[in-house]
Amino acid sequence: MAGRIEDYALIGDMQTAALVCRDGTVDWLCLPRFDSHAIFAGLLGTEDHGFWRLGPAHAAEEQPPAATRRRYRGDSLILESEWETPRGTVRVTDFMPPRDGAPQLIRIVEGVSGRVPMRSALRMRFSYGRVVPWVRRHEGRTVAVAGPDSVWFDTECQTYGKDLTTYADFTVAPGETVTFTVSWEPSHRQPPPLPEPVQSLEATEEFWREWVDQCTYHGPYREAVVRSLITLKALTYAPTGGIVAAPTTSLPEEIGGVRNWDYRYTWLRDAAITLSSLLRTGYREEARAWREWLLRAVAGDPENLQIMYGIAGERELGEAELDWLPGYEGSAPVRVGNGAAHQLQLDVYGEVTEALHLAHMTGLSRNDYASLLQLKLIRYLETHWDQPDEGIWEVRGPRRHFVHSKVMAWVAVDRTIKLIESGDADGPLEKWRELRDDIHRDVCEKGYDQERNTFTQSYGSKELDASLLLIPQMGFLPPDDKRVIGTIEAIQRELSTTDGFILRYPTSGEHAGVDGLEGDEGAFLACSFWMADDLAMIGRVDEARKLFERLLALRNDLGLLAEEWDPRLQRQVGNFPQAFSHVPLIDTALRLTASGAYGG
Repeated sequence: MAGRIEDYALIGDMQTAALVCRDGTVDWLCLPRFDSHAIFAGLLGTEDHGFWRLGPAHAAEEQPPAATRRRYRGDSLILESEWETPRGTVRVTDFMPPRDGAPQLIRIVEGVSGRVPMRSALRMRFSYGRVVPWVRRHEGRTVAVAGPDSVWFDTECQTYGKDLTTYADFTVAPGETVTFTVSWEPSHRQPPPLPEPVQSLEATEEFWREWVDQCTYHGPYREAVVRSLITLKALTYAPTGGIVAAPTTSLPEEIGGVRNWDYRYTWLRDAAITLSSLLRTGYREEARAWREWLLRAVAGDPENLQIMYGIAGERELGEAELDWLPGYEGSAPVRVGNGAAHQLQLDVYGEVTEALHLAHMTGLSRNDYASLLQLKLIRYLETHWDQPDEGIWEVRGPRRHFVHSKVMAWVAVDRTIKLIESGDADGPLEKWRELRDDIHRDVCEKGYDQERNTFTQSYGSKELDASLLLIPQMGFLPPDDKRVIGTIEAIQRELSTTDGFILRYPTSGEHAGVDGLEGDEGAFLACSFWMADDLAMIGRVDEARKLFERLLALRNDLGLLAEEWDPRLQRQVGNFPQAFSHVPLIDTALRLTASGAYGG
């Protein structure tokens, strides 16, 4: 049985990632890429769908013991888990070395005290748990093959097969180490090189040390910021610069519900705001790589900007349901692909333009095609900004005139005007200044409820939407504007959960099905960070700090956040870990540090 979402640790190599539970079980790993088929899919099903458990031996009828403690080794993505048992203490170090060649998941067992009996149980299932591979021995190595994939298992331990599972039973004493490695290689190629676990561990630690040293943030929330930055780096697909929203699919927004989506793709919105946080903390190389990815992804068709692409820029992300998987805690269907890829979401034009603008302002080397792309996006918005769309939250109901979408269209035009004014691009300046004014006027007239003194989710609606919190952050209106303050206070009243976190929009009671979907969802963590930002901007800095620190307390013991928080079950829900949660954490920390609004 899979653990709670917050029970998992993330390890990865900037091409794919694994989730490791507290009991030492790897329940999720896609090879060789984030969006490849999983060889361990127990997270979304049962042990029959693939897992790899490594920990103290236990009786078959007992639950595997959870680690007594675990941590990342310093500022890295190297996981250390320790078990204190009646027979002694043992440590397991899990990591995935950054690579150019075959992906590897390496696990090193180290005796700390006493003599601890251990067991490795490896059940590989290809194609998200549906295919049982052919497992055989080859020159002293174990290899599992099915179709185009082969997975190689290397260890100095004696192994044996039972119930379509590969086992190793052994005992470790103080100072003794035993290593295990899983490597992937296309099945038609030669075997991957024999692993070198100790050397790989040293190289991986050095990689993360050098990367973290580039961070320019040294404020009071450094631990949380650095852990979030490492997480964002781990979600970056190094070969192309694309950034996935999360390394998982179908972790539910409501336990037992149907709001289960595949997040292993690059949303322009998520990637753009991720880029923003990386740039503001000193990571220019990631910004350059993402800009190049963007230009390749939209090349030849910038007018038909998709909201998301594959991690190499793929456009077709057809959605399908995996009916052989019962889903996380029965949350079905399990989906791969994402049918929202071809939705119209006008706000992405603003997010992309804002990211390009920030890259330009922070001195990233000029790219003429990036400027040309920005101009083409505005020419598209000239004739399309006043259309209804599906909005930031990808509703699957009728299109509407979402206020946030219009605000971000204004942002796109505003940032492009600034680019032209700087002399780095040419365009119809007066015409676009008029367009900027037209959009601003339209939003203020049609998206604002004068009686309640608040902006609304869409033109003519009474509902609120947490994306309205971005109005002052994007510079659409100043923080001290009464309409901004009224909107912030209205969202606090109407979209707060019992513990003070913020919902995206109402989905229960009379609002059930408003987004074209069944069921409910938790508090969206990004929205709660946005609220903390806004409170700081309007001078309520002590309130902002307290909310921010309550949000930090929701992180798991390793500093990781999923997409949402379920206030009823008091647990994390949604795909994990989620870039769209860690980015605003960084942004809010930067804002509170700048304002001096922190304790101690």
